[in-house]
Amino acid sequence: MLKNTEKSFGVVTILIHWVMAISIFFMFGLGLYMVELTYYDPWYRGSLDLHKSIGMLLIAFLVIRLIWRQINVKPNDLPGSKLEQTAARIGHFVLYALMLLIMVSGYLISTADGRPIAVFELVNVPALPWSFDNQEDIVGEIHFWLAWALMVSVAGHIGAALKHQFINKDGGLVRMLKVNKEN
Repeated sequence: MLKNTEKSFGVVTILIHWVMAISIFFMFGLGLYMVELTYYDPWYRGSLDLHKSIGMLLIAFLVIRLIWRQINVKPNDLPGSKLEQTAARIGHFVLYALMLLIMVSGYLISTADGRPIAVFELVNVPALPWSFDNQEDIVGEIHFWLAWALMVSVAGHIGAALKHQFINKDGGLVRMLKVNKEN
């Protein structure tokens, strides 16, 4: 089952979710590692290139994910109070907004000098034709705090999924782990 149904998520949604989740955790760890490197460290340039390349792929995945979300059926909400339903909608919006803002800020940091981003040395993503003074530093600070805000939001998302699975026992976590073939 590729597409979502009213009862469950499809394979495409599940794969995009987990590829992005694992990649974002990796990128967060790589980002923390990178800021500790000095310019003369042998892995300094390689880690930056890897971070930029994966970041560009994540932008593409996010766009695909948002389009896929719009053209697919949304599975029914899990049981919960009106407050929980509202919190879930706000929480998902915050996750998507933070991902988008982090990716855009990463692009602005990487292209502040006017050079394109080489994605795994296969394709170049051009820089914008404009920049502003101290763009790399200003946007870098924003990128840093957005990344931490995303990790806090992800912790809340994980907590909600675990609550649904183990306290509510409504299969909330399982919905994103396997496809329900009984629809």
